[in-house]
Amino acid sequence: MTSTLDHPGRLPENVAHFVRLLRAAGLPVGPGHTITAARALAAVDITSKRQFYWALHGTLVSRHEHRHIFESAFRLFWRDPFGADEALAALLSRSQIPVEKPTGKAPSRLAPEHEAGNRPSGELVRDPGEQIAMRMAFSPDEVSRTKDFEEMTPAELRQTRDAMRRLELDLRPVPTRRHRPDPRGRLIDLRRTLRTTVRTGGNPLPLQRRSTATRRPVLVALCDISGSMEAYSRILLHFFHALTNAADRVHTFVFGTRLTNITRLLKDRDVDRALDRVGGTVIDWYGGTRIGAALGAFNLHWSRRLLAQGAVVLLVTDGLDREGGTGIRLQARRLRKSCRRLVWLNPLLRYREFAPRAAGIRALLPEVDEHRPVHNLDSLERLADALSGPA
Repeated sequence: MTSTLDHPGRLPENVAHFVRLLRAAGLPVGPGHTITAARALAAVDITSKRQFYWALHGTLVSRHEHRHIFESAFRLFWRDPFGADEALAALLSRSQIPVEKPTGKAPSRLAPEHEAGNRPSGELVRDPGEQIAMRMAFSPDEVSRTKDFEEMTPAELRQTRDAMRRLELDLRPVPTRRHRPDPRGRLIDLRRTLRTTVRTGGNPLPLQRRSTATRRPVLVALCDISGSMEAYSRILLHFFHALTNAADRVHTFVFGTRLTNITRLLKDRDVDRALDRVGGTVIDWYGGTRIGAALGAFNLHWSRRLLAQGAVVLLVTDGLDREGGTGIRLQARRLRKSCRRLVWLNPLLRYREFAPRAAGIRALLPEVDEHRPVHNLDSLERLADALSGPA
């Protein structure tokens, strides 16, 4: 840690690189965690290794199973195991480090892919003349398709994001109030018939017909970004980015303690730049959830302008509400009456033992049209198939 702490002006930059490394290793951390970690370090004595360690640990680790991943990354990142500043700079620029292989699920998250299965436990491979391997563990497509987002390695997450870009969501067209010319239509178009009659001199009288025009409905996504949803909201934002850039009437909102419209931010073709802008704009990442208040804000400010043409609404949340379900049933009922189809996407449905015990889940469940799982690529493909068919 000496080489880093000798340059305190670089500390915020290095903290950002360290958070990126943890995110690449599978920990649910984001831009908000970077700011919190930097503030925590400003409040402690950074020359004390113990205070430095626990300030980062307290702000970046939220689950017990992530502790050994954090410890391995911290030991390698801040103590410079290669003994050279050039190696550390290379690692900082790419935000990935080869590490010793721990037990359990951690090896594939921090180990290089060509050494993940061959390295003895507790042994750190070090070769000064060898290039530092930056690629992560490999996973076949067959495994990634049914594997939970929360359990995926960084390589599998990259494969999943690439697959999401190729995923087509063909919404079933809905009838509109307009009509279009149709030679086999069941309605007679009197206006076009009279215009045609003028051109033909009135003899004979050709009947022009029309039928009801159809259009793909508006798609609105309301995505929960609270702490309990962090492992899924990160990957689902890539899915909504692909939808936003593939269709013309897709609107995306995120909510934790407040509702934020990120549709314009996701219009950027570069997914990394778009999500960086989202991370800098949204201020309630990985906190509590106020589902009732978020749905109420949407109904009040956005419902009339977005849901007037038979929209389909995707509500992505686990239903765990910090306010005990207050206001959820009323606002969900209003939302359901305003749209054509309300689909609840719940990652908790991946558990066979799932039961609607939480107050928020019990309040929301009777007010939705469909309740579907959203925890892997296969569930997203089934969702796409369902939305292209009848409700």
